[in-house]
Amino acid sequence: MIRFNQVSKRYPGGHQALSNVSFDIAEGEMVFLTGHSGAGKSTLLKLIAAIERPNGGSVIVNGQNVGALKPAAIPYLRRNLGLIFQGQKLLFDRNVFDNVLLPLQICGFNHRESAQRVRAALDKVGLLNREKINPIALSGGEQQRLCIARAIVNRPSILLADEPTANLDTEYAGEIMNIFRSFHQVGSTLLISTHDESLIRQGDGRTIALKHGELAA
Repeated sequence: MIRFNQVSKRYPGGHQALSNVSFDIAEGEMVFLTGHSGAGKSTLLKLIAAIERPNGGSVIVNGQNVGALKPAAIPYLRRNLGLIFQGQKLLFDRNVFDNVLLPLQICGFNHRESAQRVRAALDKVGLLNREKINPIALSGGEQQRLCIARAIVNRPSILLADEPTANLDTEYAGEIMNIFRSFHQVGSTLLISTHDESLIRQGDGRTIALKHGELAA
């Protein structure tokens, strides 16, 4: 489902984020991506989502060479991806329901199906009874769950999460992991970047470790 073949990424200015990274992730796997700050974890996730493009090697997602996609094809790739990135901004001028609705509006879903999907996603993350609340009134953990609901409302086959429990206490982090585990149990493929060793221990997956942009383990 996801294959990196000798992938390298160098940013303008000369920073080498990844060097000759190769690995495979099979359909339905849960994989944790670990490494020190600056190891290349966020870059790796952005390459999968075609937010960045590799300078060398190939990134294959669902049989497509992501680095070779034309810009017009990228939105279709992302319809199969759920993206939870650090700094992913919620819309504080819209309520919880409308924040989750936005991706479906962009994709052109009709109102009835959109409403059903939004409420199903909110129910999955335990926010169904808060759909009319503005995100500013939510706790940090609830805001993170709202980001997850927005990422899964399209029912993606692959979920990418970049430090999803950063700045959350142990209780909220455990709740987030329980949500991810439920996705995994129904067959979703998960790639989770994290420094949180307790999160990894709670999961049932293997680990890919990066060190200075290279595959360490």
